[in-house]
Amino acid sequence: RAALDNEASGVLHARSMPEAVLFAEEYAAEHLSIVADDDEALLDRITNAGSVFLGPHSPVAAGDYAAGTNHVLPTNGGAKRYGGLSVDTFLRSSTVQRLDRDALDDLSETITSLAEAEGLEAHAESVRKRFQ
Repeated sequence: RAALDNEASGVLHARSMPEAVLFAEEYAAEHLSIVADDDEALLDRITNAGSVFLGPHSPVAAGDYAAGTNHVLPTNGGAKRYGGLSVDTFLRSSTVQRLDRDALDDLSETITSLAEAEGLEAHAESVRKRFQ
């Protein structure tokens, strides 16, 4: 009861599961408990939560203290942008692209049009030069 006295806490009584999922996605809770027969299907529709607890035997305390996750989670809707602290937090990723001449030719008009619209003439020219 004490936790519910906090303005940031509450209980949502949704009219439907789609409404509940919509609310959960917008609210982006630090901790989200899903207790439903189709909890896995509902989980597939949730991307904005710090840590999700599925089923009636998965209390938040288990995740905070013993189940292998941790208590460093995004608060105040931060789950719309970040996940909880994990090994992924300390990893760096890069994207890699490889186009052949035909692929670049297929994309050249799109690339040069967008580059010119942004005022980045050198970007557009970097494509044109490859076909001279």
